[in-house]
Amino acid sequence: MQRSPRILPIGVILFAAPFLGSCMGAEDSEATRARDASGDVPTFTVDPSWPLEMPDKWIMGAVTAVFVDAQDHVWVTHLPETLTPEEISAAQDPPLGTCCVPAPVVIEFDAQGNVVQGWGDPATQDISEFPRNAHGLFIDHNDFVWIGTFRHHRVMKFTRSGELVMQIGEYEVTGGSNDESLLGGPSGIWVDPSTNEVFISDGYSNRRVIVFDGETGAYLRHWGAYGERPDDTYRSNRDPDGPAPRQFSTPHGLIGSNDGLIYVADRRGNRIQVFQQSGEFVTEKIIAPETRSSGSAFVVGLSPDADQEWLYLADGTNHKVWVLRRSDLEVVGEFGRGGRQVGQFLRPHGMSVDSQGNIYVGEASTGRRVQKFTVTGG
Repeated sequence: MQRSPRILPIGVILFAAPFLGSCMGAEDSEATRARDASGDVPTFTVDPSWPLEMPDKWIMGAVTAVFVDAQDHVWVTHLPETLTPEEISAAQDPPLGTCCVPAPVVIEFDAQGNVVQGWGDPATQDISEFPRNAHGLFIDHNDFVWIGTFRHHRVMKFTRSGELVMQIGEYEVTGGSNDESLLGGPSGIWVDPSTNEVFISDGYSNRRVIVFDGETGAYLRHWGAYGERPDDTYRSNRDPDGPAPRQFSTPHGLIGSNDGLIYVADRRGNRIQVFQQSGEFVTEKIIAPETRSSGSAFVVGLSPDADQEWLYLADGTNHKVWVLRRSDLEVVGEFGRGGRQVGQFLRPHGMSVDSQGNIYVGEASTGRRVQKFTVTGG
């Protein structure tokens, strides 16, 4: 018997309950102060029926990136190498069982959750043709698919069907945070539709944002934290009570806004830094400064309204999504908590927003799924 899908409300927590104050941190107090001025804060309901079942016994590994394109199709990259032999028993030689097999690294879903296509098989494709350790995903205004490879220091540009068009950087070669042709652990990608400039958060080995021409791959400019020159010799003690580090810790994701700003998620720096597209520093916001381990600032997203009023931050260490008012970067809410149930997160690592304001969150580590959160208020 087929069961009707349940829609489970989770909402955005606005910290109204008095007893929460004793156990919440500084960001929670800030959200409480912002509550009265933020009556239109968006709320969300998890859709447990999305996506629909994938074909051909596919199963995803750790999800590294999610991106919603202009058609509201949801693209996902994952790491098949994170799957255990028991999880992909049908792919063993000889087979250990009847299910499952690794899904292609790149999967495209339509808005309803049906698989449209999948491509990319590291087991059969040469390293020169397809990336290993995919990390960072963007579909640009010309329908090209950009994928980063954080361990192998490249960003690769593909057609929508998976044909390699261009590569920035070289396989397993890096030259430091001030090199103008090589990358060092690229993690996030954003392409400006008006200029075709490609902005890359180059943060697993390097500590910068770097910009290239999207057509030719020519270097244009780069910058570090506060718009300053990156310094690879800098070391931070990550004291939550001390000043913010003068260099990026792990620039892990970025996005551009309609009004020409670049928002950078500095993961282990527990912050969002904001820049002009030239690299001029504008402001920063510290998020959950007590967070250690992998940090609180994984990837950023923007609401689809013309003013892009809301900024979303996926936090893979505290297993939640923060909601900020973009005009002043005040934290006004959050949703999610750690766990494996519907609406909970285990290392949210990729996130994107569709044209209706719905949020899609991909989970890395052993989370290994994508969840849809439908906007229901705000």
